[in-house]
Amino acid sequence: MGAGHGHVLYRDTASPVHRLPPEAKIVAMVLFTFAVVATPREAFWAFGAYALLVVLVAALARVGPGWLLSRALIELPFVAFAFALPLLAAGERVQWLGMSLAVEGLYGGWNILAKGTLGVLASLLLAATTSTRDLLLGLDRLRCPQILTQIATFMLRYLDVLIGESRRMRVARLSRGDDPRFFWQLRGFAAGIGALFLRAFERGERVYLAMLARGYDGRMPAVWRETGGATAAQWAAAATVPVVAAGVAAAALVLT
Repeated sequence: MGAGHGHVLYRDTASPVHRLPPEAKIVAMVLFTFAVVATPREAFWAFGAYALLVVLVAALARVGPGWLLSRALIELPFVAFAFALPLLAAGERVQWLGMSLAVEGLYGGWNILAKGTLGVLASLLLAATTSTRDLLLGLDRLRCPQILTQIATFMLRYLDVLIGESRRMRVARLSRGDDPRFFWQLRGFAAGIGALFLRAFERGERVYLAMLARGYDGRMPAVWRETGGATAAQWAAAATVPVVAAGVAAAALVLT
């Protein structure tokens, strides 16, 4: 991974969260999400506690609420489904503002909305505080299957190349009279997608053969993987949020 291949969600600022090793942040995010998912939907107070944890981590990472909320709009389709569920579900119903709402649908919609939003916000905080290179490094240190990390590495490394190639092909189509506004141009667009796939496949073969010629053995370089791993103190700092979340989930299970 060369320098400069960062993702659009990463915020290059100095904060204690940014300085944590990536593997510790990945584990913390996954465990926090498990705790949220395991919480009974009736424990409304628990989700408030989770939201407070997210706010505290965001403040510590210097990630503003406006940035988080604007990127969280990606879950809008699920939000729409959550709001529609009380109208579509069957069972006991209540009247509210002239609407007949299913009680089970209200609980189901709340469950989707609360857990989905918290999961999205936790993922956004991980992406905002961890560069693409560090995310892949963290997955590699956590012994993620090599085939997955290698595919992700090459995809991110050459994504800009493929985007540039597709733009050049689009300019070439337009210069030859292609007009994407009309349906009868879809055949040319589909042919362009096929050509882009073949070019990407051929480029990948050439790159892979060149890497083999330079000693590539299918794994990340050992020096890259093994330096700068998380210390016990860093693991303990990263574990603060999932430990608190696990305590909240356990209390919610007992009290509900």
